Amino acid sequence: MPARKAVVRSPIGLHARPAAAFVRAVTQTGFAVRISKAGRPAVDARSLLEVMTEDFDCGCEVELSIQSDLVPAGSGTRDADQVLDVLCALLDSQAG
Repeated sequence: MPARKAVVRSPIGLHARPAAAFVRAVTQTGFAVRISKAGRPAVDARSLLEVMTEDFDCGCEVELSIQSDLVPAGSGTRDADQVLDVLCALLDSQAG
């Protein structure tokens, strides 16, 4: 399962607009991305409700992952890696 660590940089964390922008970006990839933080189970990053209720605050380290058996048809591990790189960059650059 491809995975990457990132830090949430938005001053308000993944709440309201930053969460909506992140979830929209995840959904547009077509990949089933999961997001988690230490000590918590992963949640579906395509779900605004799940992302917002996990309380991913500013400075929080998260792990993004894609389950290998849920990679869209015609895509491979390389595509999944690229998706995770883009999503990590988004989390790292959000200003709120």
